This record gives sequence, C-alpha cells and structure tokens, in this order.
Amino acid sequence: MSETMDATTRRSGGFTLRAAAWMMASMGVVSVLIYALFSGIHYEWNWAAAWQYRGLFWKGWLTTLAISAGAMAVSLLVGLLLMAGRRSRWMLARLLCGGVVEMVRGTPLLVQLLIGYYVVARQLEARDPLLTGMVLLGLFEGAYLAEIFRGAVESIGASQWEAARAVGLDRVGTYRWVILPQALRRALPGTAGQLVSLIKDSSLLSVIGIEELVQQVRILNSASYTALEGYLPLALAYLVVTLPLSRWAQGLERRFHYET
Repeated sequence: MSETMDATTRRSGGFTLRAAAWMMASMGVVSVLIYALFSGIHYEWNWAAAWQYRGLFWKGWLTTLAISAGAMAVSLLVGLLLMAGRRSRWMLARLLCGGVVEMVRGTPLLVQLLIGYYVVARQLEARDPLLTGMVLLGLFEGAYLAEIFRGAVESIGASQWEAARAVGLDRVGTYRWVILPQALRRALPGTAGQLVSLIKDSSLLSVIGIEELVQQVRILNSASYTALEGYLPLALAYLVVTLPLSRWAQGLERRFHYET
C-alpha cells in the first residue's frame, strides 16, 4: 500500500514539475513574441517618471486583492445557494433562483454595478462603495458559478443516487458523502476559470468610484505623462494573482482525481 502511494506521489510530483516547466516555456515564448512586437515600435520609455508614483500602483493592487478575495467568498456562497435553490423541491424556490441566474447572466456587469450602487445600495443606505462593489461583483460571478455547480451535480449518474438510497442515506447525507465529492472534481476547471475572470472583472468597479488597480494606473499615467509604463506592470500584476490561482486549481484537480 505504501509503495503504491509513493509511486503515486512521484508521478504527481513529476507531473507538477513538467507542468511548471511547460508553463514557463509557454510564457517565455509569449514574452519573446511580445518583445518582438514592441521592439518595432518607436516609443520613448520613461520609467523614472512612472516610478515616482509607484505608491498609487501598490495601493490599487492591494485594493484589487482585497475586493477579489471578498468577492470570491461571496460568489462561492451565492453560487451554492442558487444551485441548491434551482434543485429545490419547491417550485417557488426554483423559479426565483432560476430567474435571478438568468437575469444576472443576461445583463452586462457594468449595468448591474451602476443600478446596484446608484439605485439599490442608496435605497438601502449602503454608503461604503468598496463593500457594495464587492457584493455586486460576488453576486454577478455567483450566478455563473451556480450553473457550473448545477451542471457538475447533474452530471453524476443516477446509479450513484440509487446506491446512496440503498445504504440508507437521506438527501443531505447523499449530497455530503456521495454527490458533492464527485461533483467537486468536475466543477473545479470551470470554477477556477470563473474566479480568474472575477479578478479581471474587478477593473470595472472604477465606475462606482473605487480606485482599484486599473483606475490607479490611469491616475499614474496622467500624473507622470506616460502610457505603457503603467499598463505593462498592470498586466504583470494581474498575472501574479491569476497564474497561482490556476495552478492551485490544477493541484486540487490532481488531488481529487480518481478513476470513474
């Protein structure tokens, strides 16, 4: 048994090293192509001027990280609740959750932010734009996660439900011990992609007055009279967050992998 586990660990470690090497090689090729593209452009770089306003960049990056972390927690909770509601035994709950999902997915995030902040939040006397933006972004992404979760749960074969009932599990126990462990593995790729999208969608929160990373870079460029000096570090800052998230999701996929 221990020899089998050791072999599995070696294979998993080898796969991780190969995947990391492949990712670095891919990034290297893309970097060379980007350098070749920009090398043909006659542009006078002025990094010294942009460096003077580096505090704006770090402030915006930390704000984006905080918003993204909070919105991720909200989106996962909302996604699970909407998924459970769409699979509820009560028709009213199914209709309500289904309507929310379709309405949120069918309208642009920008429109939802403007209506949510300037109409709904003001009616509720919610004065904090940071908290409001976090909740609105989490609700938007949660609607997409609800469909990912629902698809993963409904992909489980009927034999699994019948086997759970045969051993005496109730509905909650069936979800806890049989369905969710299998659905988790199937939902991981889509969930990781949606969370990466959430981080990038946080750039739209500037429309409700939140000075996140993109908005701070705009201020930096205006103050230093530069252009690319702010946007190139901006792209790198997003990659620093999204690439580890993708790698973490892939690690979870390998951890929960099993033969079906």
